[in-house]
Amino acid sequence: MMPLVMALGVSTMSVAGPPAATRSEAYAPRAMAATSHPLATQAALEVMRAGGSAVDGAIAANACLGLMEPTGCGIGGDLFAIVWDPTTRRLHGYNGSGRSPAGVSLDRLREILSRDGLKEIPRDGPLTVTVPGAVDGWFALHERFGKVGMSTVLGPAIGYAREGFPMTPVIAEGWATSARKFGREPYRFPGFLEQFVLGGPRELKPGEEPMPPKAGETWKNPQLASTYASLAERGRAAFYEGEIPAAIEGTLARQLRAGWLTSADFANHRGEWVEPVSANYRGYDVWELPPNGQGIAALQILKILEGMDVRSMGWGSADHVHAFVEAKKLAFEDRAKFYADPAFAKSPVRTLISSEYAKERRSKIDMTKAARAVEPGVIPSGADTVYLTVADETGMIVSLIQSNYRGMGSGVVPADESGRTFGFMLQSRGEQYALVEGHPNVYAPAKRPFHTIIPAFITKDGEPWMSFGLMGGAMQPQGHAQIVINLVDFGMTLQQAGDVPRIHHDGSTEPAGEVRAMSDGGVLNLEPGFPEATLAELRKRGHTIKPASTAIFGGYQAIRRVAGGYEGATERRKDGHAAGW
Repeated sequence: MMPLVMALGVSTMSVAGPPAATRSEAYAPRAMAATSHPLATQAALEVMRAGGSAVDGAIAANACLGLMEPTGCGIGGDLFAIVWDPTTRRLHGYNGSGRSPAGVSLDRLREILSRDGLKEIPRDGPLTVTVPGAVDGWFALHERFGKVGMSTVLGPAIGYAREGFPMTPVIAEGWATSARKFGREPYRFPGFLEQFVLGGPRELKPGEEPMPPKAGETWKNPQLASTYASLAERGRAAFYEGEIPAAIEGTLARQLRAGWLTSADFANHRGEWVEPVSANYRGYDVWELPPNGQGIAALQILKILEGMDVRSMGWGSADHVHAFVEAKKLAFEDRAKFYADPAFAKSPVRTLISSEYAKERRSKIDMTKAARAVEPGVIPSGADTVYLTVADETGMIVSLIQSNYRGMGSGVVPADESGRTFGFMLQSRGEQYALVEGHPNVYAPAKRPFHTIIPAFITKDGEPWMSFGLMGGAMQPQGHAQIVINLVDFGMTLQQAGDVPRIHHDGSTEPAGEVRAMSDGGVLNLEPGFPEATLAELRKRGHTIKPASTAIFGGYQAIRRVAGGYEGATERRKDGHAAGW
């Protein structure tokens, strides 16, 4: 292995530097919102202008995204949030993830899988459905931090659902992908065409593609409008009691030909307030939520890299990319071994994000050669999406992420016995359970799965500095770490930090399924824009580099405090919008 002193040296190749930002940041004196859809951003601002808090604005934006971007989120999914409260001058975390069926054991799950010739939980379908926690999260956040009623908060989304809105290009592309997947026989899921394709239910002719909304076409969802109106009137009980959980129970039972989630699972659901955890990176405290999410993987990557002179490596150099990927591999092995529902398996969070542990892990990196396999650390005895952020004139700032997983989710659209749908699809988070006895993330009744969605926050000297996130499955902790490095080490602007080409490594050991260990070094995906000399040197060091679609690199939003108010940035790869007042 190359000595660490030598490993910290700078690559001798010439690096031109990172590309400039694609657009300017947004600035405003009183309030700011950054989301992946312009109308959702405007809804957040509208609600705050009406007297609402940043939390009210965030919920309003999330409700609009559930309508406008069902390819990434919706009330059939889960939610996590970090809130800076200017009154208490501290961060509050909320884990709004749902649980597995309380009445289904691991042995029973295996029986159902075996009946259908399966050895693992599939990527979609009824077995992937866990209790959706997003609505509970809305009402928990609103109860503590809301200022206006939920009828005001949900009003913009209800109006757009009833009256319609024009489809945007990136979402339309993702919608078409889901329609090809869920809308055709023999794979068709009942209710998908009826709910998510223009023109409603009809028989497709041989070879005919389902026709989801195209960019510029008007889309309405009166079923979701009715569901939102019910939430505004009756509160969280409208989702966790009565006809919606009964319809979900019946839909799952019909598709699965076995019992799965029940109305009792919904009635018993509650998310929880949690303490965010932080690691200091060169004077900045970076905050994430603890497992069952994967947020601390970003902190582990940063702490490993903190002992290396990343700035001198130069953005886009082979040393920069190599060091980042090797740190990611180490962090993700721990992610596969230790991250799980803390009610079932305690994760050694403080040790994993400590400087001492990072030093030991850093010593495993060979700057001349890509690791093909790495071991998780030894801990002494004694965890597809939308991200949004909103800030208000009181100084409250919300970092919120919400998802159905893998695009639109499970493919399961709840409907009552008459076939009436409720405007949303159920998530597929249950895919993330492991089936290996003794694994921290092994399936168990009423257990939360390992979760990929993670909001983030940065404070400096005890003051709020930045709220940010980057959606995209396993890209998220990689993206969080890259944003911090871009800002702190490379001195980029808020927009530039998200615009520059990204690094994505795939193939690490996953905390799900049969938990297959990485043995070939995985695959490195680099967006266009890295120097050709960098790619050549990385291949020489043993990295397998393959092209990937833009979608794999995630979606970023950020708000930062500035002297005159707020600064906002949004993702160039999506239909996003940052604006304020």
